[in-house]
Amino acid sequence: MTHEIDSIKSDLDRLRPFSDHVVKQLKDYYRIGLTYSSNAIEGNTLTESETKVIIEDGLTIGGKSLREHVEAIGLAKAYDHIYSLMDNPISEVDVLHLHRLFFRQIDAENAGKYRQKNVIITGTDYMPPDYREVPVLMAKHIENLNRGAKYEHPLERAIDLHAEFESIHPFIDGNGRIGRLLLNILTMRSGYCPVIIPPIRRADYITAMQKSNKGDLITLRAFVLSVVYEEMKSIKKIVESLLK
Repeated sequence: MTHEIDSIKSDLDRLRPFSDHVVKQLKDYYRIGLTYSSNAIEGNTLTESETKVIIEDGLTIGGKSLREHVEAIGLAKAYDHIYSLMDNPISEVDVLHLHRLFFRQIDAENAGKYRQKNVIITGTDYMPPDYREVPVLMAKHIENLNRGAKYEHPLERAIDLHAEFESIHPFIDGNGRIGRLLLNILTMRSGYCPVIIPPIRRADYITAMQKSNKGDLITLRAFVLSVVYEEMKSIKKIVESLLK
């Protein structure tokens, strides 16, 4: 699958550098798509069009909870911030700030802080590490995020690091959404598209994540690569259309 993805990337690379207009259009497009899909994976019931209205127009949606609204607003703010992290090593401060941007309107006390208690992940028998281990594990994870890997495909490396972050489960809530933002930083740094997981494939993603917690990274790699392949085809069409 990586060969097929890299073939599309080569086609896109021939069109680079993108103009400011194309870059803005892509950022705006993925701002809505990523916010909607990532929230939907976690059970948020806002539709993509409702997400757009909340984020871009500042309107509220009748029948939807306050939490669903602030999840959309917070995740869009965190998404906007990832572009400032593209060119420099990622620090723990950066990760905590991403969480604060997303979570502060939901739970100001725990926003931007590692969890201070043990948690379980519903629907699985995986137990995240003791909360007292989180700072050390995250320090090591940050090292891994910034370490080059000469002999591993950048997408596979990004997927493995996503699994590592989710296995640590450093926050009381919001781990999936922050983990997917970090995944997208890594994929976009390498010239690939953001990873937009269609809500219709939520069950497949959760199953793959559960398997990765038990040491099976193959299933998660195959799943995410299939998503990236479809999105790379999509972004190619979008760019070609914008350049006409």
